[in-house]
Amino acid sequence: MNQSRKRNPILKKPFLYFFIYSFLTILFVEVSYGQQTDIKRELKRLNAKIDRERVRTDSLETQINILLPDLRNTLRATVDAKKQTDSVAILLINRINTLQNKIRMLEDKSIYTDSTNFEILAQLVMIENKIVTLTNSFTEMYSLRSDKQQPNIKAKISPVEYKKKYIEALSYYQNGDYSQAITGFSSLVIEDPSNELADNSQYWLAECYYSTKNYKRAILEFEKVFTFPGTDKDDDSQLKLALSYQSLGNLVKAREEYQRMVDYFPSSEYFSRAKESLKQLSLE
Repeated sequence: MNQSRKRNPILKKPFLYFFIYSFLTILFVEVSYGQQTDIKRELKRLNAKIDRERVRTDSLETQINILLPDLRNTLRATVDAKKQTDSVAILLINRINTLQNKIRMLEDKSIYTDSTNFEILAQLVMIENKIVTLTNSFTEMYSLRSDKQQPNIKAKISPVEYKKKYIEALSYYQNGDYSQAITGFSSLVIEDPSNELADNSQYWLAECYYSTKNYKRAILEFEKVFTFPGTDKDDDSQLKLALSYQSLGNLVKAREEYQRMVDYFPSSEYFSRAKESLKQLSLE
């Protein structure tokens, strides 16, 4: 009885171990089977995703293969167009540079032409002035020679001698002998400043200096003409003052003198000429 009691626990242990082992084995198998199922499911899902990506990749590759020639042609056309554009740009730049050079040449030529035209205009004005002046001198000389009346005025020089010397000095002026003309007119102004031809003598004295381009002295002499009462050489002298200042390059004073001509001598034969000269000087 005692021996059988001692064997019972021993006999039961193998069974317990077997049971535990069987249980753990079943549990491991179930767990392993569950994990394998999850793994298989995940692998299946990944394989499906890979298949989809492969399909998309194949589709993209197909599209690329289709578009690649067009892309190559487009790239080649773009490169060719860029080359052509660069070529055209270079041609345009060269053309622009050529036009700019031509513009500069035209501007320089225009400046030179304007300067030349201005000089020609100045010379024409001087020639015109010379013609008018000589015409006036011949007209005046003819009037004096035709005038038989001799005023009876007491002076250092007789009216007859005064007129004779006056015509002689005027002849020197007309012949371009300004030195002799200056000597003659100067002596006449000094010898009898009250003679009716004294203001004319003063005017032609100033004209002699103007003709020799001694414009500063001419200005002084032309201004003296206005000191003679009732002179008919005032508008002539006013015009010559403006021309003298213009010849000296003093355009400010020239404009002032032309303006006086316009303001104070509206009925003068030189009015239009002074107005036009004033307009030209105002544009410069």
